[in-house]
Amino acid sequence: MSDIINCGLIGCGRVAPRHAQSFAELPDARLVAVADVIETRAQRFAKEYRADAYADYRRVLERRDVDTVSICTPSGMHAQMAIDAMQAGKHVIVEKPMAMNLRDADRMIATAESCRVKLCVILQNRYNPPMQDLRRVVDEGKLGRLLLGNATVRWYRPQEYYDDGWHGTWAMDGGALMNQSIHHIDALQWLMGDVENVFAYTATLAHKMEAEDIGVVALRFTSGALGTIEGSTVTYPENPEGSVAIFGERGSVKVGGTALNRKVIWKIAGEVEHEIELLRREQLDPVSVYGTSHKFVIADMLAALRENRAPRTNGIQARKSVALVLAIYESARTGKPIQMTDEIWNGL
Repeated sequence: MSDIINCGLIGCGRVAPRHAQSFAELPDARLVAVADVIETRAQRFAKEYRADAYADYRRVLERRDVDTVSICTPSGMHAQMAIDAMQAGKHVIVEKPMAMNLRDADRMIATAESCRVKLCVILQNRYNPPMQDLRRVVDEGKLGRLLLGNATVRWYRPQEYYDDGWHGTWAMDGGALMNQSIHHIDALQWLMGDVENVFAYTATLAHKMEAEDIGVVALRFTSGALGTIEGSTVTYPENPEGSVAIFGERGSVKVGGTALNRKVIWKIAGEVEHEIELLRREQLDPVSVYGTSHKFVIADMLAALRENRAPRTNGIQARKSVALVLAIYESARTGKPIQMTDEIWNGL
């Protein structure tokens, strides 16, 4: 592989600048082509980032100089576009959720293997310094046996957000759990381990949309620990909380902030309590819920290409949060607890 990895980007909407800026900041990456069905948007985006613009994403895949493709389209388009890209010989970076169902997630994982390319899913909050610190204290056993884990997403979205034709639909987006809460759900299972069963209620109470705007979930982990998930887009007029909290025999830790970027509680036996709120909120929080760690995910993907290893946030890792959200939906639909069998949890 050459010193510079040429990158394409499909979908020039809200999250696309995070990818383009990351490519610009990484010395071994170069964005060379972008695509969007709204041709004028593709052209504006391409001009800003000095790339070529296309209205048809297949034109990007046809370019022999493109090594890696970022997929930033609506969620329901992720799977087929990723598969098309991998079958064209491209490595793929795809936004969350990787797919809207497990069949498509498994197809993506299988395609990456059969085509001998890398598949990376954007789970950027895992790379935030507080989240890295939390994972480290869990791995080192400093919290002792984990007893309870909570993921809380209390966010607000106006009705206009769901009037764009794809947000809040089952085919393209899902609701507050699959879209807004999935990063926190991913973080919870990443820290607490595999889930044994789930029981959930969901409802659509404040919006006109197909999917849910509120979900509440009880979890039992295979370790025996218990947990909860609360996710919503109804907390008018703003986003008051997005957090993950872990409670063990020897410590209690909660990470919150705009994008899981602040230590809110950090009390561990034998450690001096951290001074959490010394700096003003605006000095600590990123400007949006996307946070600032896309670059670290993409840098790891580029390193994986050079080292011929799996990226850390690969398809198998990302599949778990999709499986968990789908089990939550099934529980809410049937009114019954859902057992997370090995087939559901681990797939292929």
